[in-house]
Amino acid sequence: MAQKLNLARIRALQTDAMENIESYMDPDTPKALEQFTAKMKAILLADPEILDSVPEYLPMALYGRVKFVPAAKLKWQQWLDKATAPSWDEFKTSVAFNNADLELVKAIRSHSEDQLIEACAVLFLLDGSGKISAKRRNGSESYNEDGDTAPDDAEDSYHSDDDNDGYGADDDSDEEGYDDQYDDIRFNGEKP
Repeated sequence: MAQKLNLARIRALQTDAMENIESYMDPDTPKALEQFTAKMKAILLADPEILDSVPEYLPMALYGRVKFVPAAKLKWQQWLDKATAPSWDEFKTSVAFNNADLELVKAIRSHSEDQLIEACAVLFLLDGSGKISAKRRNGSESYNEDGDTAPDDAEDSYHSDDDNDGYGADDDSDEEGYDDQYDDIRFNGEKP
């Protein structure tokens, strides 16, 4: 029987990793993320068991350094849609690791194959290649007799394409009590 992917955990790891990654993406210090991920790799290589308490470190350490084989992207999407973890044989042919990261990957695999697969699922989502269907996230997805998702299963990405969160720049100007005196405040180095 195929092992299940814990999609709630993967989504939480994705959020935690992305928040940390974004905090190091600063145009004033372009090497900050690279330096941070190098430190993460060194820490994980020295002690892979640290992942038991901070599992988001692995997707952060491998961010931007894992490629998903084009032919396997559909498989990754199916694994996420069905919340099914790939077998090791399926997994190892669906991702390409940077040669410089192979020592870390081997160390993590010897500690926990499941955490390595889970981290790659997070990276697949962070890469923008994949999405978890809305019904699957809510646990109410149904399957037809072939095991495929039902045709009426609507999918959406975690981040919408238009990034419209209801708080657009023009939406608040007509709100009662809105004061536009703060619209022109800039932080040091921020361009208008």
